[in-house]
Amino acid sequence: MVGHLLLRGMIVGAVAGLLAFGFARLYGEPAVAHAIALEEAASAANGAAAEAEPELVSREVQAGLGLFTGIVTFGTALGGLFALAFAFSYGRLTTLGPRGTAALLALGGFVALVLVPGLKYPPNPPAVGDPETIGYRTELFFVMLVLSLAAMAFATQLARRTWDRLGPWNAALLGVGAYGVLVALIQFGLPAINEVPEAFPATLLWEFRTAALGIQAILWATLGLAFGAVAERYLAPTRQGRIAPAYASR
Repeated sequence: MVGHLLLRGMIVGAVAGLLAFGFARLYGEPAVAHAIALEEAASAANGAAAEAEPELVSREVQAGLGLFTGIVTFGTALGGLFALAFAFSYGRLTTLGPRGTAALLALGGFVALVLVPGLKYPPNPPAVGDPETIGYRTELFFVMLVLSLAAMAFATQLARRTWDRLGPWNAALLGVGAYGVLVALIQFGLPAINEVPEAFPATLLWEFRTAALGIQAILWATLGLAFGAVAERYLAPTRQGRIAPAYASR
């Protein structure tokens, strides 16, 4: 069963990548192109463009085939991981059906892996950020990501253990509250980074970051909705086959 779900997850992930590519091409690339133009203008003003380096990959390829390959490949890999997480969670962590499990898993993944780390360390366009600190900033981002995922796992287990005693609604609120408190403590404890130049347009920064968030939202929403429908169709015969003998024996 896991192998079949994995294949379906990768296919759905590829479809999600296609949708995200269309969004990135229409709404993300203009902001990137504008930021690159600002970066080149600043370099020229500082005299750094005296000797132009050869361009290994043209902007046309980067914005077209390169962007397509990167997003679709990422979506396919994410879809496979999502399918494995679904196979582990379905029937174990929740009593919801395939669609409900997939939707809840996608929502939790988006919050823990995208939204919360992005609030602390949001993505930056070209011309923003010191190249010498890129390694340090990357390490902090992944630390935030891992801690956010660990906090989500703890909150989920807390809700499960108090489900029968407090009831579904109160247990869910307790889990959400615990995750919120842990995330607040983690974000407070990690150092802040602000390397946005004062002259950088605020609207351009906003457009780039909302486009980056929109790409991730499309990926996760497609996985949660489309994979849930695909998994429900695949698992329905198995579920019916288990129910039929129970009725036949009565």
